[in-house]
Amino acid sequence: MPSFDVVSEVDMHEVSNGVDQANREVGTRFDFKGSNARYDRSEAEVTLHAQSDFQLKQMLEILKDKLVRRNVDIVCLEIKDPELAGKEARQVVILRQGLDAALCREVVKCIKDAKLKVQAAIQGEKVRVTGKKRDDLQEVIALLRGAKLTMPLQFNNFRD
Repeated sequence: MPSFDVVSEVDMHEVSNGVDQANREVGTRFDFKGSNARYDRSEAEVTLHAQSDFQLKQMLEILKDKLVRRNVDIVCLEIKDPELAGKEARQVVILRQGLDAALCREVVKCIKDAKLKVQAAIQGEKVRVTGKKRDDLQEVIALLRGAKLTMPLQFNNFRD
C-alpha cells in the first residue's frame, strides 16, 4: 500500500551556513563597526548579541534574509523578546522542528474532512498517510500544501 510521511524539519546545515554568512555581513557593515555584534548558534537556537535594540532588529532582518536565500522557511522561527542588560542586548531565536500533538491532530482532521480514501495516523512528530492509490496520496499532498498551517510541511518517505 502506498504511503508517505508528513513532517516539519529544518536543514540545520543550511542554518549554520546562513548564520555564518550573517556573521560575516555584520562584521563588514559600517554601522556595526566597533560593536561586539555577533550571532551564536547552539543546537536549535540562534542568539543575537548587539549593543542596542535597534541593532538587534537589523541583525534579525539580516538573519532572516540569509536563511530565506538558503531555502530555510522562516515560519519555523520562534523569535523571543529582546533582553536588555547594561551595554548589551540579546535576543534568542528558536528553530522549531517536528509537528507537535496539536498540529498533528489538525493535519489529520484536515485530511479526514476532505473525505479522501486514505488513512492518516499520528506517529510521534510525524503523520503517516496511507491509501490504495497513488493519486489519492497526491491529492492529500496538494490539500496540505494549500492548507493554512502554522508550520511548514515536508513530505518524505514515499513508498509505493
